[in-house]
Amino acid sequence: MERISWDQYFMAQSHLLALRSTCTRLMVGATIVREKRIIAGGYNGSVSGSVHCIDEGCYVVDGHCVRTVHAEANALLQCAKFGVPTENADIYITHFPCLQCSKQLIQAGIKTVYYQTDYRNNEFAIQLFREAGVEMKKVELDYLAVDTNYQQKKKYVDELLARLEPMMDNKAEVNKLKQQAEQLFPENRKV
Repeated sequence: MERISWDQYFMAQSHLLALRSTCTRLMVGATIVREKRIIAGGYNGSVSGSVHCIDEGCYVVDGHCVRTVHAEANALLQCAKFGVPTENADIYITHFPCLQCSKQLIQAGIKTVYYQTDYRNNEFAIQLFREAGVEMKKVELDYLAVDTNYQQKKKYVDELLARLEPMMDNKAEVNKLKQQAEQLFPENRKV
């Protein structure tokens, strides 16, 4: 078995962090790394102790949820809170950072921004990264994924099979479809 790369490992950590997101508009995770060691992580969610989007909906102003602290900011703030320096560290983010987070990353001394998904990549953010000497690198996770819709997909496939079964005369074909679905969606697997 071939080991995943460091970049894929840290990006996978960011995807796990994204599963903690409390904003329903976009689940984002961020992992700050120095010398191949994780020093902080964050996900997008509300201020500690405040109402969450998953509880009362997003608070949208000018097309943005203002209830949410972004994943990158949460990771940087975790470092600030515990006195962990971010100078020359790297960050792994599930999505390309917004303009505000990009400026914060530059000010915090982040040297490389690794991201998996292009998301409204702001041209000014890209310009600022280049001016500051911050590298931007896209990380592919083509064979490693965290499926945040696993349960919904399993339910949908189960419903389809239940509808198809009475319409199909070939019981062997029905059993084959059920076995294939079981391989894709084992009963004991969680999200």
